[in-house]
Amino acid sequence: MNGGCVCGNIRFSATGEPDFPHLCSCPHCQRLSGAPVIAWVDFPEKGFGWTGPGGEPRWFQTYPATETHPAIERGFCPDCGASVASRGDVPGNVGVTIFALDDHSALVPEHQSFKDNAVPWMAPLG
Repeated sequence: MNGGCVCGNIRFSATGEPDFPHLCSCPHCQRLSGAPVIAWVDFPEKGFGWTGPGGEPRWFQTYPATETHPAIERGFCPDCGASVASRGDVPGNVGVTIFALDDHSALVPEHQSFKDNAVPWMAPLG
């Protein structure tokens, strides 16, 4: 699967199977997107590559590392500002926003993370 940011500077290719399509309503996703949720899907790092002229996105750490959890970073395009990726959530995987994919028609979110932070006017998933 291929995808990228709005301006095309950051592009990626993933040959592995998509895993855990879900919505996230954590405060960081809400602030990054300006929306009540971001739709994410994971791909194995093996078989994932940054293919656009901009290389990797610019990474911003949203959660620091603790004794029990790794640091989590979100990747965005430094040119257009689009949020496209996440790393650190699941070791060995790269998360991408579902709508950064060129063809996202086969991916349906099955779960919602941080339901306790969901907005009251939008019903949470599962």
